[in-house]
Amino acid sequence: MPYSAVFLGIAGLIPFLFLPLSYVFNWLSLTQSALYFIQYSAVLLSFFGGVHWWDAIKEQAFNKQMYIAMLPTIVGWLCLVFSHRVEVLGVLSLCYVGVLVYDKFTLSLPKSYIVDYISLRIALTTVVVLCHAWMIFIVT
Repeated sequence: MPYSAVFLGIAGLIPFLFLPLSYVFNWLSLTQSALYFIQYSAVLLSFFGGVHWWDAIKEQAFNKQMYIAMLPTIVGWLCLVFSHRVEVLGVLSLCYVGVLVYDKFTLSLPKSYIVDYISLRIALTTVVVLCHAWMIFIVT
């Protein structure tokens, strides 16, 4: 796994960690912290759909994977529309787990990359899900 992929993956966790802390330390209001968290989460979730879009194009597999690649973007957009509801945090969290499972069974990466990629995704997704749980705890 390229160092830059690991570095950028870890760097992508910063908003998930910073935004709950920003409320705890009174840097942002609860409303701002939760809204920015949901916005970042929805945008990042959409990114994972792009991984499958590219994989389907690269493999010339214009099948269900191409359509499923759009689901994270649609779900992310709906979460933005309903961002005033705390349930959105749970939906986003579950989507990260769902996309990870789907990645494991559908991506056509070389064997040398798939183990490292999935290991990295498991670690990152674990932190992301825990941060969503933390934000749910703060909001409720």
